[in-house]
Amino acid sequence: MGKWENGIAADQILGARWQKAKSSDALNDCIEVARLTQNEYAIRNSRFPDGPALIYTQAEFDAFVDGVGKGEFSNMPV
Repeated sequence: MGKWENGIAADQILGARWQKAKSSDALNDCIEVARLTQNEYAIRNSRFPDGPALIYTQAEFDAFVDGVGKGEFSNMPV
C-alpha cells in the first residue's frame, strides 16, 4: 500500500479527483471513487465527503467491479 491508510479522512487525500456514477440521485446517495496511484483506489460515501475513505489495491478493486458486473451483489440478504 501507499501512503494512505484505510479510514483516512477523505479530505486529507490531497489532489484526489472523486468520481461518482451518473445515476447518483439528487440526495447524493452514492459512493465516489478516486484513483490514487497506479495500484490504489479510494472509496468514500458521497453524503459524507469529509468522512473516512477506504483504500483498495488494483486487484481488490477489479474483483469488486467484476462481481458487480456479474450481479453477484444483486441478491444480498438484509
